[in-house]
Amino acid sequence: MFAKEFNAVNVKEEMILDADAMRVREMIQQAQITSTMVTQIYSEHIDKVNPTINSIVEKRFQKASEEAEYADTQVKKGKASGKLFGVPISLKESFYVKGMQTTGGLVRRRGKFAKQDAEVVRKLKQEGAIILGKSNVSELDLYQEADNKLYGKTNNPRDLSRTAGGSSGGEAATIAIGGAAAGLGSDLCGSIRIPCHFNGVVGFKSGKGQVSDEGSYPKEKHPLQRRMLGIGPITKSVRDAELIYRIIAKEEPEQKSLADFTINILPSTLYPLSAETSELLDISYNKLREGFYVERKEPPYMNESATLWQEIMSIDGAKMAMNAAFKGKSVNLWNHYLKEVMGGTARNHRYLLWSLIGASIFKPSKERVNEIRKKIALGDVLLDQYLSKRILLFPVYHTSAPKHGTVYSEIFSIRKTFKKYMPYLAYANVWGLPSLTVPVGKDEEGMPIALQLMSKVGNEDALFQLGKQFEKEFQGYERAL
Repeated sequence: MFAKEFNAVNVKEEMILDADAMRVREMIQQAQITSTMVTQIYSEHIDKVNPTINSIVEKRFQKASEEAEYADTQVKKGKASGKLFGVPISLKESFYVKGMQTTGGLVRRRGKFAKQDAEVVRKLKQEGAIILGKSNVSELDLYQEADNKLYGKTNNPRDLSRTAGGSSGGEAATIAIGGAAAGLGSDLCGSIRIPCHFNGVVGFKSGKGQVSDEGSYPKEKHPLQRRMLGIGPITKSVRDAELIYRIIAKEEPEQKSLADFTINILPSTLYPLSAETSELLDISYNKLREGFYVERKEPPYMNESATLWQEIMSIDGAKMAMNAAFKGKSVNLWNHYLKEVMGGTARNHRYLLWSLIGASIFKPSKERVNEIRKKIALGDVLLDQYLSKRILLFPVYHTSAPKHGTVYSEIFSIRKTFKKYMPYLAYANVWGLPSLTVPVGKDEEGMPIALQLMSKVGNEDALFQLGKQFEKEFQGYERAL
């Protein structure tokens, strides 16, 4: 009865699918719409679109509906409290949610139900958020395409033949279709920023140690790897990204004056870039010069960052990832890889197997690990000063979303082509920098292109301020389906 009655007023449904989380919260609080109605709109839209894009891999619609009904009773009583009160959101599959599976895309972890919420999930629930479902990932979050042997492949909703990116590809695709008010992802190697760029949504990678990784699977244990991880929001607007980051962050970001900052835009001639991406960097340069001191030069450690990222990811020869993938058993990776490539019969995706092989081949020596530690320590000091009053403006990837498999072949090639395509992604991970991704344009085929703004930990407020300006100046979020 409700669905028929609501579908008769289709404009409201479209408005909800397009609305960001803060707008949805406002409408619920002002009793313009109920949380129950919003939850049903999202659920029905996911059911309609998900068979073609495969972004949501575990639904929580019934419990979400019950929680929405309770939220509506609280609104009627005047007890609606919380920054996301009654607002339905989605989450990357890698976050523990009590009563839901957390598999990391591994077949062997099917049926692994969480007994408690991840710390970030607890904080979001505390502010009234309602969890609709969990979204697709790469196996063990280790490569940049959301494709695994348990749940399959996520397609880009703007062109099903193209990748949605990864490892938070399912989450970015869900927000791109308006399947939830907002979402949450994680980024160890571009895993928030690539999907947001490919799908045309906003994303924020937090800086090192600023958001708890408790209850995020798999948990990075080596300090050099752990500092590269940033957990953060995937949203339809910069203001939502800021709101959610402030909810999940350990500390409130300090207020900054954007007028004090220099903007350094990466020169478009340093690395391969599509003509459209290069043009958008040039356009940004001309627009920003009207209100800021702008420079175009290579920042410190730029050339080294991609190699450092690759070495840090291989630092233990992928021992921890091997243990997670094979439950601690000793296996011959080459046999598994050939079994998968030849017949598709292995229990792990060939992307994961090749990643593990690569990590074992490129494992740095103990001496090299010590050199990396020293270099990181020196770099942290230098960049803390360099980025004190400076924001970096980088591309996210050299092109818009390509066909499935392309990104993996570019980043994990034995020809080390990652050195061409990873520097502007690896920079934020290696140096533990917060980075905000904002859609700014499209290529000639209508696929989104985003740019990323980054600075040191402590300058998050300035990033959000500049991101909002970019949002006004350029196109911002546009729903895919």
